[in-house]
Amino acid sequence: MASEISIPSGIEAPGVSVRARRDLRVAALRYFDAGAVLPAALGDSLGGALPPSLQAARRRAGGRELILAWRSPTESLVLTPDAAVLESLAHEASRSPAWGCLVDQTGGIEAWEAAGPRTADLIARVGSAASMPAPGEARVSRMADVTVLALRAEEGAVLLLVERVYSEHLLGWITATVSDF
Repeated sequence: MASEISIPSGIEAPGVSVRARRDLRVAALRYFDAGAVLPAALGDSLGGALPPSLQAARRRAGGRELILAWRSPTESLVLTPDAAVLESLAHEASRSPAWGCLVDQTGGIEAWEAAGPRTADLIARVGSAASMPAPGEARVSRMADVTVLALRAEEGAVLLLVERVYSEHLLGWITATVSDF
């Protein structure tokens, strides 16, 4: 019999907080040719071009907010609290199947937001100093011995994106680490 995993909705410690961002929907925008031109309608829906290597950006498109983050040479992640944004993007991507596709990853990737003056210290301890993204960056690295995409679309909080099956493991490491703060 399967039991439900109990993952906390957040962790608070002196100088840092980590909270679940369950309001965010996550999708992978996958394209077959890294050098191919982004279809115009898709670019309009994204509020501009795809992010360059190792970059992340907050955008407004059609009055809706979204975050774009580079994940690999042929994949960018789209994060938004608005399910209609992903539906629109999926529709636009389906009109150019030779270019690529949009895959909803909301059920498989969890987002955690780390904030506070000790965020860089926390990330260095569970990963490395190189795991901490500068504003406008997205970095894939190992944290708590699992793959995590850390991104900062702007100054402030860092989003940690991890496969859902590793979320409890990551939070366990973070809990143990902040107990030393």
